[in-house]
Order: sequence, then C-alpha cells, then structure tokens
Amino acid sequence: MELRDRAALITGGKRIGAAIAVDLARRGMDIALSYNRSRAEAEDAAVAVREAGRRVAVISANLSQGSECQRLVSEAVQSLGRLDVLINMASVYRSVSIEETDEAAWDAVVDVDLKAAFLCSRAALPHLRAAGTARIVNFADWVAASGRPRYKSYVPYYVAKRGVIGLTEALALELAGDQILVNAIAPGPILAPPGTTAEEQSAVEASTPVGRWGGESEIVKAVAFLLESDFVTGETLRVDGGRHVR
Repeated sequence: MELRDRAALITGGKRIGAAIAVDLARRGMDIALSYNRSRAEAEDAAVAVREAGRRVAVISANLSQGSECQRLVSEAVQSLGRLDVLINMASVYRSVSIEETDEAAWDAVVDVDLKAAFLCSRAALPHLRAAGTARIVNFADWVAASGRPRYKSYVPYYVAKRGVIGLTEALALELAGDQILVNAIAPGPILAPPGTTAEEQSAVEASTPVGRWGGESEIVKAVAFLLESDFVTGETLRVDGGRHVR
C-alpha cells in the first residue's frame, strides 16, 4: 500500500507509539494519536509530526470504555478527513497475583489490551472500507506468541495478548475481501520499562539470542513492512531477537 497522503490512527502516543507516528509522518502520512494519561509524550510526538510537514490530531481517550473507542475513531476521521490505517497499541501491563485478580483487576487489563482493539477496529471499519485498501496492526507480545506463559502474576495480560492474536486472525479472514489486511506485532525486549535495574537489563540481554535490546526502530520497521505489504494478512510477526526459540 502506498502510504503518502493517507491517514493513520495510533492508540497510544508515547515511547514506541510516538516513534511510529514520526516515521509514518516522514513517509507522508497524517497521524492521529490517542492518549489516556501521557499527554505530554503525545504532544511531543505531535510536534515532530508537524515538523515532518503532516497534519496531526492528539485525542484524549479512555479506551477501557466502549463509547470512547467510537468517539476516538470519529474524532480522528473528523480531524484528518479519512482513515486508512489503525494501529492498536494501547495496553496495560501490570503484575498482579492470582489472589488479587478480581473482576476489576481483570477488566482493567483485558478491556484495554483486547476489547479496545476489537471495538476500535469495528468503529474504524466503515472508514477503512471507504479507503479502498487499508491496514490494521494489532500489538500482542512475544510471550503470548510463544504459546505458553513464562512469567507468573500476569494472567490477565497473557490471556488478553493471546486473544489479540486470535482477534488478528479472525479479522484477517473477515476483512480480506475488503482489501483490509490485518496483522499483529509481538514485541520482545525492545525498550526497558522505567525502573528496570542494570542487573535486570543484563539478564534480559543474556536470555536473548542476539544478546541485546532491540530498540524502538525495530518495531518502526516492522510496522512499515506490514503497512506496505499487499499480501501478508493474519500474521503475528515476532520482533524479539530470538527470545521465542530459547
């Protein structure tokens, strides 16, 4: 798919989401970014998009609420005039013991990581169909893509990200006839979470066959590949430095 003069909505406007936004703007796309609490990061990304000469909309949304998913898509289209690409990145990554995983704790993760990906995709469908050719990129996780849990105290997160892979495959089948290709990215050690100690970073490097963290540019390149490809759909692309084979 040719990206120039098309429009993308990215749910989640900080760190990797911001890097994707800037890269797509440099490729000629207009960008809508959503944020929940990270307004400053989203606004910084918006500045970089404008510096690339493209239009940008920054929209606050609590994607744990279904109505907010619909509003987000509507405001993005209203601001940019069209929608060709939806990138579902919004995620809650939280350690919680099984004893503490009550209904509220479950919903806090699953509603954002899985349900919002479906509801944003559903809200975007009329606009993606109108574009003629379109893309949806969901974000899973290398652990979920490996097919088995590897860390305790992440039950809602693991289940949600496994669900994202299933959602990606199901949507790919449903929407292929509309020329809407749907894929997922399953990141591994890309950026160390805030608060990661030097010892923890070294342990991750030792467990990764390529021996290092990937950096946000590896996800940026993966997204660009999936958007530009005209024949890949229903795939989950692991960007994990080989973690899944160890």
